[in-house]
Amino acid sequence: MCDLRELERVIEERYFEQDWNRGVSWTFLWFIEEIGELSEAILKKKREKIEEEMADVLAWLLSIANVLGIDLCEAFRKKYLKRTNT
Repeated sequence: MCDLRELERVIEERYFEQDWNRGVSWTFLWFIEEIGELSEAILKKKREKIEEEMADVLAWLLSIANVLGIDLCEAFRKKYLKRTNT
């Protein structure tokens, strides 16, 4: 099993210094490039490549969050798991 907090830690441990030195703008550009590669894989309907590119997109999103000091688990919880009184 894999949880988002674990993924956040892995990316931070492996890439934070490099991502921090690159800066959020350049890290974001890499993220956008990976989205383009994911788009191409989807259009070609190549499942293995789609999975690979989805993993890359997630890794770059986590990198951006780490550089900005954003806890994606908490952000997701606030947006999608908040309780309503209905």
